[in-house]
Amino acid sequence: MRMINTVGIISKPNIEHAGEIVRELLKWLDEHRVSYRCDEQTALYAGLEPLYSREDLPDGAQLVIVLGGDGTLLSAARVIAGRDIPLLAVNLGSLGFLTSITLDELYPELERALRGEHRIGRRRMLDCELLRDGEIVAAYSALNDVVITKSMMARMIDLDTHVDNHFVAAYKADGLIISTPTGSTAYSLSAGGPIIFPSVAALCLTPICPHMLTNRPVIVPDTSVIQIVSRGTEGTFLTIDGQVGEPISKGDRLVCRSSSNAISLIRPPRMLFFDVLREKLKWGER
Repeated sequence: MRMINTVGIISKPNIEHAGEIVRELLKWLDEHRVSYRCDEQTALYAGLEPLYSREDLPDGAQLVIVLGGDGTLLSAARVIAGRDIPLLAVNLGSLGFLTSITLDELYPELERALRGEHRIGRRRMLDCELLRDGEIVAAYSALNDVVITKSMMARMIDLDTHVDNHFVAAYKADGLIISTPTGSTAYSLSAGGPIIFPSVAALCLTPICPHMLTNRPVIVPDTSVIQIVSRGTEGTFLTIDGQVGEPISKGDRLVCRSSSNAISLIRPPRMLFFDVLREKLKWGER
């Protein structure tokens, strides 16, 4: 069992009553003789001097607490990726597919984590490289999805798509989503994509408002290499987890593959995936 001596804390800005929540958490950690590393937003809530940037915060920590919503967790995941540090994500947002631990469950879950009794869910990430004239100009990792979309005033975009060197389609659409199973309940779901059980080894290609109504979402093995070439004019944008990205030029190639990195999410002991779906999607109870 790995002992937890130091935790990192990452917080979402503009959380109601955040100062009270953070101060109570730091007091609890002090009482349990656990050191902490706060990001700048957490330090601000607690009235402390700025301590660590998010990039430096995981160093020396055996657990990272995320206070916020799914967006805060997505940002934290890209920082933690590649490190064997579990994330305890507390839902202080409005939806919370990933941050399914409530504030009331925070301290019981921390107690379990300190005893080494916490339940872990592993979520694999998605790597992508943007190539221009054969050179890699950008590289990203996503927990949810990689999305190619048109910018505000652009027409439909043209995307030639291959999976393992097999031609799939020349999509004419408002965009294309490449999602992980984790991201299947995010933008892909809104665009008509399927819900994928988190442990399924798959990736999903979901076109956004395609010109051809027969263009439907496609699930491929997570061993696949997905390549997309932009054939349209300017006005195409790459977005990672809905948070970071950059413009794409005509002829640019995007290469996506399942990452060797995964994150470890601490899950509530009695809430399983279908419990989350019923609660968040308001599915009927028996």
